[in-house]
Amino acid sequence: MTAYQTDLAVIGGGAAGLAAAREARRRGATALIVNRGPLGGDCTFTGCVPSKTVIEAARAGASFSEAFERARNVVAHIASTENSAVLVGEGIEVLDAEAALLGPGLISADGKQIKARGVVVALGSRPAVPPIPGLAEANPMTSDNLWELTDAPASLIVVGGGAIGCELSQALAGLGVAVTLIELASRLLPLDEAQASAVVEQALSSAGVKILTGVGVERVEPDGAAHRVVLSDGSQESAEQILVAVGRKPNSDRGGLADGGLELDRRGYVVNSDDLATNLAQTYVAGDISGRIQLTHAADHMGRLAAGNILRRAGKAKFRAEQIPRVTFTNPEVAAIGLSEAEAAEQVKGARVAELPLTEHDRAIAAGATSGYLKLIAAPRKVVGDIGGGRLVGATVVAERAGELMGELALALTLKVFVGRMALTVHPYPTWSYAIPKVTAQFFTEVEGRTARPARAEG
Repeated sequence: MTAYQTDLAVIGGGAAGLAAAREARRRGATALIVNRGPLGGDCTFTGCVPSKTVIEAARAGASFSEAFERARNVVAHIASTENSAVLVGEGIEVLDAEAALLGPGLISADGKQIKARGVVVALGSRPAVPPIPGLAEANPMTSDNLWELTDAPASLIVVGGGAIGCELSQALAGLGVAVTLIELASRLLPLDEAQASAVVEQALSSAGVKILTGVGVERVEPDGAAHRVVLSDGSQESAEQILVAVGRKPNSDRGGLADGGLELDRRGYVVNSDDLATNLAQTYVAGDISGRIQLTHAADHMGRLAAGNILRRAGKAKFRAEQIPRVTFTNPEVAAIGLSEAEAAEQVKGARVAELPLTEHDRAIAAGATSGYLKLIAAPRKVVGDIGGGRLVGATVVAERAGELMGELALALTLKVFVGRMALTVHPYPTWSYAIPKVTAQFFTEVEGRTARPARAEG
Protein backbone atom coordinates (compact mmCIF):
# COMPACT_ATOMS: atom_id res chain seq x y z
CA MET A 1 0.00 0.00 0.00
CA THR A 2 1.37 3.38 -1.06
CA ALA A 3 2.20 5.71 1.83
CA TYR A 4 1.08 9.33 1.81
CA GLN A 5 1.65 12.18 4.28
CA THR A 6 -0.42 15.30 5.01
CA ASP A 7 -0.99 17.67 7.91
CA LEU A 8 -4.77 17.28 7.96
CA ALA A 9 -6.83 14.44 6.51
CA VAL A 10 -10.56 15.04 6.27
CA ILE A 11 -13.04 12.21 5.83
CA GLY A 12 -16.09 13.70 4.12
CA GLY A 13 -16.61 16.57 1.71
CA GLY A 14 -19.71 18.34 2.99
CA ALA A 15 -19.88 21.72 4.73
CA ALA A 16 -17.84 20.57 7.75
CA GLY A 17 -15.20 18.83 5.66
CA LEU A 18 -14.71 21.75 3.29
CA ALA A 19 -14.45 24.19 6.19
CA ALA A 20 -11.87 22.02 7.98
CA ALA A 21 -9.66 21.74 4.90
CA ARG A 22 -9.90 25.46 4.16
CA GLU A 23 -9.02 26.30 7.76
CA ALA A 24 -5.93 24.12 7.48
CA ARG A 25 -4.81 25.96 4.35
CA ARG A 26 -5.49 29.31 6.02
CA ARG A 27 -3.05 28.22 8.74
CA GLY A 28 -0.45 27.23 6.16
CA ALA A 29 -0.92 23.47 6.62
CA THR A 30 -1.47 20.85 3.95
CA ALA A 31 -4.92 19.30 3.67
CA LEU A 32 -6.47 16.30 1.97
CA ILE A 33 -10.20 15.61 1.59
CA VAL A 34 -11.27 12.02 1.00
CA ASN A 35 -14.84 11.91 -0.29
CA ARG A 36 -16.74 9.60 -2.60
CA GLY A 37 -18.70 11.66 -5.13
CA PRO A 38 -19.16 15.40 -5.64
CA LEU A 39 -18.14 17.83 -2.93
CA GLY A 40 -20.65 20.02 -1.16
CA GLY A 41 -22.65 17.50 0.82
CA ASP A 42 -26.35 17.35 1.56
CA CYS A 43 -26.78 21.10 1.99
CA THR A 44 -25.75 21.82 -1.57
CA PHE A 45 -27.51 18.97 -3.34
CA THR A 46 -30.51 17.95 -1.25
CA GLY A 47 -30.86 20.33 1.69
CA CYS A 48 -30.56 24.07 2.18
CA VAL A 49 -29.90 25.07 -1.41
CA PRO A 50 -32.76 23.33 -3.25
CA SER A 51 -35.27 23.74 -0.41
CA LYS A 52 -34.73 27.48 0.03
CA THR A 53 -34.78 27.96 -3.74
CA VAL A 54 -38.15 26.24 -3.99
CA ILE A 55 -39.46 28.20 -1.00
CA GLU A 56 -38.49 31.49 -2.64
CA ALA A 57 -39.89 30.39 -6.00
CA ALA A 58 -43.20 29.41 -4.41
CA ARG A 59 -43.45 32.81 -2.71
CA ALA A 60 -42.80 34.48 -6.05
CA GLY A 61 -45.71 32.65 -7.66
CA ALA A 62 -43.72 30.17 -9.77
CA SER A 63 -45.26 26.93 -11.00
CA PHE A 64 -44.13 23.57 -9.66
CA SER A 65 -42.00 22.81 -12.71
CA GLU A 66 -40.49 26.31 -12.71
CA ALA A 67 -39.60 26.10 -9.03
CA PHE A 68 -37.95 22.70 -9.28
CA GLU A 69 -36.08 23.63 -12.47
CA ARG A 70 -34.81 26.75 -10.75
CA ALA A 71 -33.67 24.61 -7.80
CA ARG A 72 -31.69 22.31 -10.10
CA ASN A 73 -30.03 25.31 -11.77
CA VAL A 74 -29.12 26.92 -8.46
CA VAL A 75 -27.69 23.64 -7.15
CA ALA A 76 -25.52 23.31 -10.25
CA HIS A 77 -24.26 26.89 -9.88
CA ILE A 78 -23.37 26.59 -6.20
CA ALA A 79 -21.84 23.14 -6.67
CA SER A 80 -19.53 24.63 -9.30
CA THR A 81 -18.05 26.96 -6.66
CA GLU A 82 -16.91 24.11 -4.39
CA ASN A 83 -15.99 21.25 -6.71
CA SER A 84 -12.67 19.42 -6.83
CA ALA A 85 -11.12 21.82 -9.33
CA VAL A 86 -11.91 24.80 -7.09
CA LEU A 87 -10.52 23.07 -4.01
CA VAL A 88 -7.36 22.00 -5.81
CA GLY A 89 -6.96 25.60 -6.93
CA GLU A 90 -7.01 26.57 -3.26
CA GLY A 91 -4.19 24.12 -2.55
CA ILE A 92 -6.37 21.36 -1.11
CA GLU A 93 -5.86 17.83 -2.37
CA VAL A 94 -9.01 15.83 -3.11
CA LEU A 95 -9.29 12.07 -3.36
CA ASP A 96 -12.54 10.67 -4.79
CA ALA A 97 -12.66 7.45 -2.80
CA GLU A 98 -14.12 5.72 0.24
CA ALA A 99 -11.98 6.26 3.33
CA ALA A 100 -11.35 3.81 6.14
CA LEU A 101 -10.13 4.97 9.52
CA LEU A 102 -7.26 2.74 10.64
CA GLY A 103 -6.32 4.45 13.90
CA PRO A 104 -4.98 7.73 15.29
CA GLY A 105 -3.71 9.85 12.40
CA LEU A 106 -4.03 6.99 9.93
CA ILE A 107 -6.58 6.27 7.19
CA SER A 108 -6.63 4.30 3.98
CA ALA A 109 -8.27 5.20 0.69
CA ASP A 110 -7.89 4.15 -2.94
CA GLY A 111 -4.96 1.88 -2.19
CA LYS A 112 -3.11 4.55 -0.23
CA GLN A 113 -2.21 4.60 3.44
CA ILE A 114 -2.49 8.20 4.57
CA LYS A 115 -0.62 9.43 7.61
CA ALA A 116 -1.74 12.75 9.02
CA ARG A 117 -0.95 15.03 11.89
CA GLY A 118 -4.67 14.94 12.58
CA VAL A 119 -7.92 13.59 11.16
CA VAL A 120 -11.33 15.28 11.02
CA VAL A 121 -14.27 12.91 10.63
CA ALA A 122 -17.05 14.78 8.81
CA LEU A 123 -19.23 12.08 7.26
CA GLY A 124 -22.53 13.85 7.86
CA SER A 125 -25.97 12.28 8.12
CA ARG A 126 -28.92 11.19 6.00
CA PRO A 127 -32.72 11.24 6.38
CA ALA A 128 -34.10 8.73 8.83
CA VAL A 129 -37.02 6.56 7.73
CA PRO A 130 -38.84 4.96 10.68
CA PRO A 131 -39.70 1.24 10.59
CA ILE A 132 -43.44 1.78 10.17
CA PRO A 133 -45.22 -1.27 8.72
CA GLY A 134 -45.87 -0.74 5.02
CA LEU A 135 -43.89 2.49 4.76
CA ALA A 136 -40.92 1.05 2.88
CA GLU A 137 -43.27 -0.62 0.39
CA ALA A 138 -44.83 2.79 -0.31
CA ASN A 139 -41.43 4.01 -1.53
CA PRO A 140 -41.62 7.29 0.43
CA MET A 141 -39.70 10.37 -0.55
CA THR A 142 -37.26 12.14 1.74
CA SER A 143 -35.43 15.42 1.45
CA ASP A 144 -32.80 13.44 -0.47
CA ASN A 145 -34.91 12.45 -3.47
CA LEU A 146 -37.80 14.93 -3.41
CA TRP A 147 -35.86 17.10 -5.86
CA GLU A 148 -36.00 14.41 -8.53
CA LEU A 149 -39.69 15.13 -9.11
CA THR A 150 -40.59 16.59 -12.50
CA ASP A 151 -44.36 16.73 -12.03
CA ALA A 152 -46.32 17.84 -8.99
CA PRO A 153 -48.09 15.09 -7.07
CA ALA A 154 -51.80 15.79 -6.73
CA SER A 155 -51.64 15.06 -3.01
CA LEU A 156 -48.91 14.51 -0.44
CA ILE A 157 -48.71 13.34 3.16
CA VAL A 158 -45.76 14.80 5.07
CA VAL A 159 -44.74 12.80 8.13
CA GLY A 160 -42.92 15.06 10.58
CA GLY A 161 -43.74 18.61 11.66
CA GLY A 162 -40.26 19.86 12.47
CA ALA A 163 -38.42 22.52 10.49
CA ILE A 164 -38.05 20.50 7.28
CA GLY A 165 -41.61 19.21 7.33
CA CYS A 166 -43.08 22.66 7.94
CA GLU A 167 -40.93 24.38 5.33
CA LEU A 168 -41.68 21.86 2.59
CA SER A 169 -45.37 21.57 3.46
CA GLN A 170 -45.91 25.30 3.08
CA ALA A 171 -43.81 25.58 -0.08
CA LEU A 172 -45.43 22.61 -1.83
CA ALA A 173 -48.90 23.79 -0.86
CA GLY A 174 -47.99 27.09 -2.48
CA LEU A 175 -47.09 25.17 -5.65
CA GLY A 176 -50.53 23.60 -5.84
CA VAL A 177 -50.05 20.32 -3.98
CA ALA A 178 -52.73 19.19 -1.51
CA VAL A 179 -50.64 18.65 1.62
CA THR A 180 -51.48 16.86 4.86
CA LEU A 181 -48.89 17.33 7.62
CA ILE A 182 -48.72 14.79 10.48
CA GLU A 183 -46.76 15.41 13.68
CA LEU A 184 -46.55 13.04 16.65
CA ALA A 185 -45.96 15.83 19.18
CA SER A 186 -48.83 17.99 20.38
CA ARG A 187 -47.74 20.89 18.18
CA LEU A 188 -45.63 21.75 15.16
CA LEU A 189 -41.99 22.80 15.67
CA PRO A 190 -41.83 21.11 19.09
CA LEU A 191 -38.26 22.32 19.67
CA ASP A 192 -39.32 25.96 19.42
CA GLU A 193 -41.50 28.06 21.68
CA ALA A 194 -45.19 27.14 21.75
CA GLN A 195 -45.94 30.75 20.88
CA ALA A 196 -43.90 30.41 17.68
CA SER A 197 -45.51 27.08 16.85
CA ALA A 198 -48.96 28.63 17.04
CA VAL A 199 -48.03 31.35 14.54
CA VAL A 200 -46.57 28.85 12.10
CA GLU A 201 -49.53 26.50 12.43
CA GLN A 202 -51.88 29.34 11.55
CA ALA A 203 -49.71 30.30 8.57
CA LEU A 204 -49.64 26.75 7.21
CA SER A 205 -53.37 26.33 7.70
CA SER A 206 -53.96 29.56 5.80
CA ALA A 207 -51.77 28.18 2.98
CA GLY A 208 -54.09 25.17 2.71
CA VAL A 209 -52.06 22.61 4.65
CA LYS A 210 -54.15 20.12 6.63
CA ILE A 211 -52.42 19.75 10.00
CA LEU A 212 -52.76 16.75 12.30
CA THR A 213 -50.83 16.90 15.58
CA GLY A 214 -50.65 14.53 18.53
CA VAL A 215 -51.04 11.45 16.34
CA GLY A 216 -48.55 8.89 15.08
CA VAL A 217 -48.49 6.77 11.95
CA GLU A 218 -49.37 3.15 12.76
CA ARG A 219 -49.05 1.66 9.28
CA VAL A 220 -49.23 2.42 5.58
CA GLU A 221 -51.44 0.48 3.18
CA PRO A 222 -52.03 0.54 -0.58
CA ASP A 223 -55.06 2.56 -1.66
CA GLY A 224 -55.35 1.98 -5.38
CA ALA A 225 -52.75 4.19 -7.01
CA ALA A 226 -52.32 6.07 -3.74
CA HIS A 227 -51.23 5.28 -0.18
CA ARG A 228 -53.40 5.09 2.92
CA VAL A 229 -51.88 6.13 6.23
CA VAL A 230 -53.54 4.69 9.33
CA LEU A 231 -53.04 6.91 12.37
CA SER A 232 -52.81 6.10 16.06
CA ASP A 233 -56.26 7.58 16.76
CA GLY A 234 -57.83 5.24 14.20
CA SER A 235 -58.31 7.87 11.51
CA GLN A 236 -56.95 7.50 7.98
CA GLU A 237 -55.47 9.79 5.38
CA SER A 238 -54.70 8.98 1.73
CA ALA A 239 -52.39 10.67 -0.72
CA GLU A 240 -50.59 10.03 -3.98
CA GLN A 241 -47.16 10.25 -2.33
CA ILE A 242 -45.58 10.31 1.12
CA LEU A 243 -42.69 12.51 2.26
CA VAL A 244 -40.85 11.49 5.44
CA ALA A 245 -39.26 14.32 7.45
CA VAL A 246 -38.74 12.92 10.95
CA GLY A 247 -35.08 13.71 11.41
CA ARG A 248 -31.72 12.37 10.36
CA LYS A 249 -29.31 9.58 11.30
CA PRO A 250 -25.49 9.64 11.26
CA ASN A 251 -23.43 8.11 8.46
CA SER A 252 -21.36 6.19 11.01
CA ASP A 253 -21.71 2.98 9.01
CA ARG A 254 -19.22 4.47 6.56
CA GLY A 255 -15.52 5.13 6.93
CA GLY A 256 -14.75 2.11 9.09
CA LEU A 257 -15.13 4.26 12.18
CA ALA A 258 -15.81 1.56 14.74
CA ASP A 259 -13.18 -0.76 13.25
CA GLY A 260 -10.71 2.12 13.47
CA GLY A 261 -11.33 2.40 17.22
CA LEU A 262 -13.62 5.40 17.25
CA GLU A 263 -16.18 5.40 20.06
CA LEU A 264 -19.82 5.76 18.97
CA ASP A 265 -22.84 6.34 21.18
CA ARG A 266 -25.97 4.17 21.11
CA ARG A 267 -27.45 6.27 18.29
CA GLY A 268 -24.33 5.96 16.16
CA TYR A 269 -22.96 9.47 16.64
CA VAL A 270 -19.25 9.94 17.34
CA VAL A 271 -18.61 10.55 21.04
CA ASN A 272 -16.77 13.84 21.48
CA SER A 273 -15.90 16.50 24.03
CA ASP A 274 -16.63 20.22 23.91
CA ASP A 275 -13.54 20.83 21.79
CA LEU A 276 -14.78 18.14 19.32
CA ALA A 277 -12.00 15.71 20.24
CA THR A 278 -12.79 11.98 20.09
CA ASN A 279 -11.33 9.07 22.05
CA LEU A 280 -8.56 8.68 19.43
CA ALA A 281 -5.55 10.97 19.66
CA GLN A 282 -5.58 13.86 17.17
CA THR A 283 -8.89 12.66 15.75
CA TYR A 284 -11.71 15.19 15.81
CA VAL A 285 -15.29 15.23 14.56
CA ALA A 286 -17.34 17.94 12.88
CA GLY A 287 -20.82 18.38 11.47
CA ASP A 288 -23.92 16.25 11.76
CA ILE A 289 -22.08 13.08 12.75
CA SER A 290 -20.95 14.80 15.97
CA GLY A 291 -24.48 14.51 17.34
CA ARG A 292 -24.57 18.23 18.00
CA ILE A 293 -26.56 20.85 16.08
CA GLN A 294 -27.43 19.63 12.57
CA LEU A 295 -27.22 22.87 10.64
CA THR A 296 -24.92 23.84 7.78
CA HIS A 297 -23.51 26.93 9.47
CA ALA A 298 -22.91 24.89 12.63
CA ALA A 299 -21.09 22.25 10.55
CA ASP A 300 -18.95 24.93 8.93
CA HIS A 301 -18.09 26.36 12.35
CA MET A 302 -17.27 22.92 13.75
CA GLY A 303 -15.06 22.10 10.78
CA ARG A 304 -12.95 25.21 11.31
CA LEU A 305 -12.85 24.68 15.06
CA ALA A 306 -11.77 21.03 14.74
CA ALA A 307 -9.02 21.80 12.25
CA GLY A 308 -7.79 24.68 14.38
CA ASN A 309 -7.66 22.50 17.49
CA ILE A 310 -5.61 19.90 15.65
CA LEU A 311 -3.13 22.40 14.27
CA ARG A 312 -2.72 24.87 17.13
CA ARG A 313 0.05 24.19 19.61
CA ALA A 314 -1.73 25.26 22.77
CA GLY A 315 -5.25 25.93 23.92
CA LYS A 316 -8.33 24.27 22.49
CA ALA A 317 -11.38 26.19 21.36
CA LYS A 318 -14.76 24.85 22.49
CA PHE A 319 -17.97 24.48 20.54
CA ARG A 320 -20.68 26.65 22.11
CA ALA A 321 -24.11 25.41 21.10
CA GLU A 322 -25.80 28.40 22.72
CA GLN A 323 -24.07 30.71 20.23
CA ILE A 324 -25.47 28.96 17.15
CA PRO A 325 -28.62 30.56 15.71
CA ARG A 326 -31.23 28.49 13.90
CA VAL A 327 -33.91 29.44 11.40
CA THR A 328 -36.99 27.68 10.08
CA PHE A 329 -37.73 29.18 6.66
CA THR A 330 -41.49 29.17 6.76
CA ASN A 331 -43.41 32.36 6.13
CA PRO A 332 -43.16 33.89 8.67
CA GLU A 333 -39.71 32.60 9.56
CA VAL A 334 -38.86 31.36 13.04
CA ALA A 335 -35.36 32.24 14.24
CA ALA A 336 -33.89 31.53 17.65
CA ILE A 337 -30.64 31.52 19.56
CA GLY A 338 -29.68 30.61 23.10
CA LEU A 339 -32.32 29.95 25.74
CA SER A 340 -36.06 29.98 25.28
CA GLU A 341 -38.10 31.87 27.85
CA ALA A 342 -39.11 28.64 29.62
CA GLU A 343 -35.49 27.48 29.74
CA ALA A 344 -34.35 30.84 31.09
CA ALA A 345 -37.02 30.76 33.80
CA GLU A 346 -35.74 27.38 34.92
CA GLN A 347 -31.99 27.91 34.54
CA VAL A 348 -31.20 31.60 35.07
CA LYS A 349 -31.98 33.47 38.28
CA GLY A 350 -33.31 36.93 37.54
CA ALA A 351 -33.89 36.37 33.81
CA ARG A 352 -36.10 39.04 32.25
CA VAL A 353 -38.03 39.11 29.00
CA ALA A 354 -38.86 41.97 26.65
CA GLU A 355 -41.01 41.46 23.58
CA LEU A 356 -42.84 43.21 20.78
CA PRO A 357 -45.74 41.78 18.78
CA LEU A 358 -45.49 42.62 15.11
CA THR A 359 -48.91 44.23 15.28
CA GLU A 360 -47.02 47.09 16.97
CA HIS A 361 -44.05 47.20 14.57
CA ASP A 362 -44.28 49.76 11.78
CA ARG A 363 -42.37 47.78 9.14
CA ALA A 364 -44.54 44.72 9.72
CA ILE A 365 -47.65 46.88 9.48
CA ALA A 366 -46.39 48.44 6.25
CA ALA A 367 -45.62 44.98 4.82
CA GLY A 368 -48.99 43.58 5.89
CA ALA A 369 -47.10 40.85 7.74
CA THR A 370 -48.04 41.28 11.39
CA SER A 371 -48.16 37.61 12.41
CA GLY A 372 -45.25 37.12 14.79
CA TYR A 373 -43.17 38.74 17.49
CA LEU A 374 -39.66 39.52 18.70
CA LYS A 375 -38.66 38.31 22.17
CA LEU A 376 -35.33 38.93 23.90
CA ILE A 377 -34.18 37.37 27.18
CA ALA A 378 -31.56 39.06 29.36
CA ALA A 379 -29.81 37.83 32.50
CA PRO A 380 -27.95 39.74 35.21
CA ARG A 381 -24.20 39.99 34.77
CA LYS A 382 -21.80 38.97 37.49
CA VAL A 383 -21.04 41.75 39.98
CA VAL A 384 -22.97 44.49 38.11
CA GLY A 385 -26.29 42.63 37.89
CA ASP A 386 -28.86 44.38 35.68
CA ILE A 387 -26.76 47.50 35.16
CA GLY A 388 -26.66 48.14 31.44
CA GLY A 389 -29.69 45.91 31.04
CA GLY A 390 -27.78 42.72 31.67
CA ARG A 391 -26.60 40.43 28.89
CA LEU A 392 -28.54 38.67 26.16
CA VAL A 393 -28.96 34.93 26.79
CA GLY A 394 -31.69 34.07 24.34
CA ALA A 395 -33.88 35.38 21.55
CA THR A 396 -36.79 34.20 19.43
CA VAL A 397 -38.02 36.10 16.39
CA VAL A 398 -41.05 35.14 14.34
CA ALA A 399 -41.27 37.44 11.34
CA GLU A 400 -41.04 37.66 7.58
CA ARG A 401 -37.28 38.23 7.75
CA ALA A 402 -36.51 36.76 11.17
CA GLY A 403 -33.34 35.04 9.98
CA GLU A 404 -31.84 38.34 8.87
CA LEU A 405 -32.20 39.73 12.41
CA MET A 406 -30.22 36.87 13.92
CA GLY A 407 -26.79 38.14 12.93
CA GLU A 408 -26.97 41.14 15.23
CA LEU A 409 -28.50 39.12 18.05
CA ALA A 410 -25.93 36.33 17.69
CA LEU A 411 -23.13 38.90 17.84
CA ALA A 412 -24.58 40.43 20.98
CA LEU A 413 -25.02 37.07 22.67
CA THR A 414 -21.58 35.78 21.68
CA LEU A 415 -19.76 38.92 22.84
CA LYS A 416 -21.92 39.21 25.98
CA VAL A 417 -22.56 42.87 25.33
CA PHE A 418 -24.82 44.96 27.57
CA VAL A 419 -28.28 44.98 26.00
CA GLY A 420 -28.19 48.72 26.64
CA ARG A 421 -25.68 49.06 23.83
CA MET A 422 -28.24 47.61 21.42
CA ALA A 423 -30.88 49.97 22.76
CA LEU A 424 -28.58 52.93 22.10
CA THR A 425 -27.57 51.80 18.62
CA VAL A 426 -29.47 53.78 15.99
CA HIS A 427 -31.25 51.52 13.50
CA PRO A 428 -32.68 52.77 10.20
CA TYR A 429 -36.43 53.34 10.03
CA PRO A 430 -38.58 51.62 8.90
CA THR A 431 -36.64 48.35 8.84
CA TRP A 432 -37.35 45.00 10.45
CA SER A 433 -34.30 45.53 12.69
CA TYR A 434 -35.79 48.77 14.04
CA ALA A 435 -37.64 46.48 16.45
CA ILE A 436 -34.41 45.61 18.26
CA PRO A 437 -33.82 48.95 20.05
CA LYS A 438 -37.55 49.18 20.81
CA VAL A 439 -37.37 45.83 22.58
CA THR A 440 -34.00 46.26 24.31
CA ALA A 441 -35.04 49.65 25.68
CA GLN A 442 -37.77 47.86 27.63
CA PHE A 443 -35.07 46.53 29.97
CA PHE A 444 -34.63 50.12 31.21
CA THR A 445 -37.92 51.90 30.82
CA GLU A 446 -41.44 51.72 29.49
CA VAL A 447 -41.59 51.83 25.70
CA GLU A 448 -45.02 52.49 24.20
CA GLY A 449 -46.67 50.79 27.14
CA ARG A 450 -44.28 47.83 27.36
CA THR A 451 -41.56 46.99 29.91
CA ALA A 452 -39.45 43.91 30.58
CA ARG A 453 -40.96 41.25 32.85
CA PRO A 454 -39.65 38.18 34.68
CA ALA A 455 -39.23 35.04 32.53
CA ARG A 456 -42.11 32.60 32.87
CA ALA A 457 -41.91 28.81 32.86
CA GLU A 458 -44.79 28.61 30.42
CA GLY A 459 -42.96 30.87 27.98
